[in-house]
Amino acid sequence: MNAPASPRPAARIGLALGGGGPLGGIYEIGALRALDESLDGLDFNNLDVYVGVNAGSFVAANLANQLTTAQLCRIFVRNEADVHPFRPEVFYRPALKEIASRAMAIPGLVTTAMGRFARNPNDQSLLEALAVLAQAAPAGLFDNEGLHEYLLRAFSMLGRTNDFRQLKRSLYIVAADVESTEAVRFGAPGHDHVPISRAIQASTASPGLYVPVQIDGRYYVDGTLRKGLHASVAFEDGADLVLAVNPQVPIDASKAVRAGTMAPGELTRSGMPNLLSQMFRTMVYSRMTSGIAQYATDYPDKELILFEPSRDDTKLFFSNVFSFQSRRMICEYAYQMTRRDLLKRADTLEPALAKYGITLRRDRLADTERTISTTLYGEMLPLYAARNLKKKQAGKGRLINRLRRAEHA
Repeated sequence: MNAPASPRPAARIGLALGGGGPLGGIYEIGALRALDESLDGLDFNNLDVYVGVNAGSFVAANLANQLTTAQLCRIFVRNEADVHPFRPEVFYRPALKEIASRAMAIPGLVTTAMGRFARNPNDQSLLEALAVLAQAAPAGLFDNEGLHEYLLRAFSMLGRTNDFRQLKRSLYIVAADVESTEAVRFGAPGHDHVPISRAIQASTASPGLYVPVQIDGRYYVDGTLRKGLHASVAFEDGADLVLAVNPQVPIDASKAVRAGTMAPGELTRSGMPNLLSQMFRTMVYSRMTSGIAQYATDYPDKELILFEPSRDDTKLFFSNVFSFQSRRMICEYAYQMTRRDLLKRADTLEPALAKYGITLRRDRLADTERTISTTLYGEMLPLYAARNLKKKQAGKGRLINRLRRAEHA
């Protein structure tokens, strides 16, 4: 047997998290919880660089702000936060100001259309002239200002920060500039003055769904328009190893039908939102796989380890983020799928991770009874027992003191 590889000196480790909307974020939390308890020698609150886009920006920023994977599960999946409890509806507030301003523009647009038609009726029909009314369509149906407000409060709590420059480790949140189409790395020099909460709001603003977010006179939307993962940002920051989680994969309907997780034709019959989601996921996933293939050429001395859902399982695709039960199911599903993936790839991953001083816990991965609940609460039992013992000892001490005082009275 070969001796285990010695850890690289001062190796830098990064985390790159992809998009996928609110459910994608829940998937990432479950996957990260599995990685956290299965990889010894790795502290997910003390990595060298964090990169997030869309929902991944939300999760990455919380990790960089010292929320543990267990806390993320309790707050965002189980709603157990006493302060600032998380509600998914903060993602879906109607963009009333945007809709109202567009509606107010309709009379002027109609006047413009009628004037153009009257001046030159042979150039275009009245219906064609009225096409200008498309400008009255809102830039987005929802306003995710509520997400910014929630994070502003959460990151203002003791021990957390809403300022990139005050974090102990590098955090990059990627969004796309609407007008230049360029990817912008909030957290990088020149963009690190932007509040973290505002950067996350911009990175999660999916076009058509959310109104673009204005920052310093520019408008920004979801950074997955450029790339699905942006792991290259971590490599360029000096990371030698990047762990990546990508929850946004298109469904392979044929494989799903054969696996029994989808009925024939179900995706097509499920309506326009799901069809658009499938098209968007396909576009993003295609670019991401091409980008990852290019990493071997661009970063030959660096390593990427990717975790993502199976393409034949519809749990993530058809779940409802508003359902408490669905969120728990998706988180547990991601947790178990990542554990199975780690065990399946163990022979390959162990030597790769050993170079960075990381040990894969096969004993935990082989435990078929292990769930998120057993790790969140089962491992806390010794702590509760210690607290109870301390209380009993304190009570016993008070009783002895009272008896002594009575003797001297």
